[in-house]
Amino acid sequence: MTDLFSKCPRNMSNSQCLHEWVEKFLPDSVSTSEKLLLQPLNGDAGFRHYFRLNTCPPLIAVSAPPEHENNPSFVSVALLLRQNGIHTPMIYAVDYQQGFLLLEDLGDELLLPQLSADTVDVYYAAAETALLSMQKVSVPSGTLPAFDRQRLLDEMNLFPEWFLVKLLGINLQSADYELIHDVMNQLVENALGQPQVFVHRDFHSRNLMLLGGGENDEDSEIGVLDFQDAVTGPITYDLVSLLRDCYIRWPGDYVSQRALSYYHRAVAVEIAPPVSDKQILRWFDLMGLQRHIKVLGIFSRLYLRDGKPGYLNDLPLVIRYTLEQLEPYPEFDKFKDWLALRVLPELPKQDWFFPWETAGDI
Repeated sequence: MTDLFSKCPRNMSNSQCLHEWVEKFLPDSVSTSEKLLLQPLNGDAGFRHYFRLNTCPPLIAVSAPPEHENNPSFVSVALLLRQNGIHTPMIYAVDYQQGFLLLEDLGDELLLPQLSADTVDVYYAAAETALLSMQKVSVPSGTLPAFDRQRLLDEMNLFPEWFLVKLLGINLQSADYELIHDVMNQLVENALGQPQVFVHRDFHSRNLMLLGGGENDEDSEIGVLDFQDAVTGPITYDLVSLLRDCYIRWPGDYVSQRALSYYHRAVAVEIAPPVSDKQILRWFDLMGLQRHIKVLGIFSRLYLRDGKPGYLNDLPLVIRYTLEQLEPYPEFDKFKDWLALRVLPELPKQDWFFPWETAGDI
């Protein structure tokens, strides 16, 4: 991996600068039979822009503005995971000052469009194996931040600010904030009480690639993307991100059984202590509630602040998850009733709304 610092001249655009940088630092093992081209690819929820190169083998060039993206963390986590057998993109060159990276191309086979009732068992088994390998990683002290109380609260505070107030236009009073913060504190205690492991923090079907094997091939390998926000934190965080994916939904009983099976695998490799199935599902459900409350805020912010309206279409499913995860736990009845009174009546007024009760049904 080449670590280089440079500066783009004022008379050049960022894309021109990236093109010139890539030309200069293509590895010797990569060839191109014609003029180097950078084909733009669809990005993610961040500020990164991706380009596929017409090289052999193909590589990916990334422009990740350093004022917005944590490129040093991306590099250090990628190296840590690769050293432990997880397939993250190989990094050929990086320029921290400009925010340029040259990466291995993991292909086009995102997990999400490949998932169906026929493939879910095989592909989720492969994803869970990759997750277990990540959670077994021994993280050197000081390498990753802790997913502590403040970080958990910061995530959830996006919910009242961006979803309730700015998107739905609800006028929150002090009693409303008190109820919301009480729920948040309970969810924080649930997270902190779990075994603490490596947490990818966005482990779902849009950040996982299929690298080998065809449909129903039990040897399919999973490539892992978008790991730069990794922390050490609760063992169920990534698991619920995968099994209660914001972009696809599976039957509740199926999800619960997969969650229990996974936890028992974690016990077998000694990264988690044995606990009752009831405790596992409580950890899992309330971790999902924490994550989906956060996501309601993030998707709203992506639309309102960053001009990315596509995420609004996924809000009904996230709302469904939120309400379903409240149902088994009577200690959250007051919050559930408050949502029914103050929030649900506002949803049909939104252009993106469709009935949450059927969101995600296949």
